[in-house]
Amino acid sequence: MREEFEKLASEGKIRSKDLDALEQLTESGYCTHRTWGLGKITTVDTVFSRFLIDFPDKTGHSMDLGFSAKSLTPLAKDHVLVKVATDLDGLKQMAAVSHMDLIKLVLKSHGGKATVAQIQAALVPEVIEEDWRKWWEAVRKELKKDGHFRVPVKKSNPIEFNEEVTSLQERLLGDLRVARGLKAKLAVANEVLKSQDDLENVTEAFEESMQLLDGEIPNYIKNQPELVLDAIFTRNDLREGLRIEAAEGQIEDIAVWDLVEDLPAFMDALAATRNKRTLRSYKMHHEEKWEEDFHDLLNNAQMKLVGEIVNLLIDEDRHEGAKETLLRLVNQHQASSEMLLWLGKNRSDAFADILGPEVFRAMITAMERDQFNEKKTSRLNDFIMGDQELIPELIETADLEVVKDLTRALQFSSCFDDMDKRSLLGRIVKCYPAIQTLISGEQSASEDRGLLVSWDSLLRRRGEYSQLVQKKIPENSKEIAIARSYGDLRENHEYKAAKEMQKLLMKRKSELEADLTRARGTDFSAVQTDVVNPGTLVKVTDLTNQKEETYTILGAWDSEPEDGIISYLSPLANILIGKKPGDEVDLEQDQLVKKYRLNSIASHEYEFKHHGLHDESGQSVPVETVSE
Repeated sequence: MREEFEKLASEGKIRSKDLDALEQLTESGYCTHRTWGLGKITTVDTVFSRFLIDFPDKTGHSMDLGFSAKSLTPLAKDHVLVKVATDLDGLKQMAAVSHMDLIKLVLKSHGGKATVAQIQAALVPEVIEEDWRKWWEAVRKELKKDGHFRVPVKKSNPIEFNEEVTSLQERLLGDLRVARGLKAKLAVANEVLKSQDDLENVTEAFEESMQLLDGEIPNYIKNQPELVLDAIFTRNDLREGLRIEAAEGQIEDIAVWDLVEDLPAFMDALAATRNKRTLRSYKMHHEEKWEEDFHDLLNNAQMKLVGEIVNLLIDEDRHEGAKETLLRLVNQHQASSEMLLWLGKNRSDAFADILGPEVFRAMITAMERDQFNEKKTSRLNDFIMGDQELIPELIETADLEVVKDLTRALQFSSCFDDMDKRSLLGRIVKCYPAIQTLISGEQSASEDRGLLVSWDSLLRRRGEYSQLVQKKIPENSKEIAIARSYGDLRENHEYKAAKEMQKLLMKRKSELEADLTRARGTDFSAVQTDVVNPGTLVKVTDLTNQKEETYTILGAWDSEPEDGIISYLSPLANILIGKKPGDEVDLEQDQLVKKYRLNSIASHEYEFKHHGLHDESGQSVPVETVSE
């Protein structure tokens, strides 16, 4: 074909610089296109200067020779992609009984080296139809032992094939010597540990690994203490493998703990695989305060670390303290999403005192709080949506009023989209069908209206709510837990009394949340006085005895009849609102009708008394803050 291509070039139909590429494509018979994939060249048409190529979705596709030279990559007949198309059964046989030959074929197809991702792309799903991970783990062990393959510690680096055989020990120690920095050396040293059964001289490999780690550790202890602790653990494992004592001057884990000031940040930077060992190390060097520190860490840790902390506390028979900490954080809605994620995934009798509707309320609060964090995560949201049994298990023994309260919280939550919210509400209704009316909106018209309230009354209600959720409910939960510990709940009067009080507290909590949700605070400024409105001072005459009476009409929760202050929802205010001076109204009370004449309307001078409204720093809080 070379002569025919040269003839076409002399006639100006193709470029001379494309001759080699066209000859390679013709000899190979196979090629790849970046969009259409593998192609088989079926016809070389020199009359029309074109190839006819079969692509997966383009059979008999015509392509100009000049364009083909620029856009197609020739493939050898033994390229893995060609083999997949022409000898798939043969490749599957190799995958089953001749792993090294198959990997060698893939590496050769990629120029002698390929990453794990490239190997997987070449073989999955056609050759390796299922469980790639299990297959690859077995193959990787063989590759490490085979002297022809260099398997890098970092997975993103390519695996290489060499004709010359190099032992595993030579490869690992060679990588260790050229590795730059403690992190790189630590990765290879861990491979040395894992591969000790296949090493020629374990003592030599372990000693050199220890020496190189010890040489790097002092350089990183101040700036990367978490990396140093990881390296110390590995070095100590090497030392233990050699059954030797620590050498004089070796840096130990106590040196790291002397530098750590922020335990949560330190643990967050540490590899999760080291959590258990790190906690044990911290405990050993902080006998007086480890338990308290771990309680604080519970709410500042990732899910896996939370589990390790609880497991350690259980092993040390200190889990009751952890349970109290978890209960307090849940009831005060201060629990982190990671801690709640662990609690939700590890539902067990050991935490029966904690698991209940308040856990789900705390989850909602945590997710709403997370929406404003820089590190946003959907892990808790995904878990709630994926675990069909979570909500039913949390609410199965709850009082109906408590479930109603939870339903309202879910309805008003911003952390679920409408479809997910409907799904969660459906799970609640399945357990408590009576909730359906609440969800479908069959409330009275009065419940749908907002409430106009004075700042002082709003503050008082919020204070009552805070006292309820931060003190009374947590104290009641402790009473229930203590009473439950007495056993035999059927005859346990303390337990029954505590549960009855729980119902009352939860009912009041539900009422307050419903009221506060509807409340709109106001200072009644710029009130219109042409007719009676909330915020006006009115004078009326009782026509039955001709006595003049004065009333101040304020918010829904303002009622001090002895001082003439009445709520705009009271019967008298209700019939006066909207009336003008001179109008007469009838008020029916106790089957008696009293007549009033409206004499005058004036603006009430409302003064916000603050009543101790301060923030945590002791500064006064602006009125606007109360309305948020």
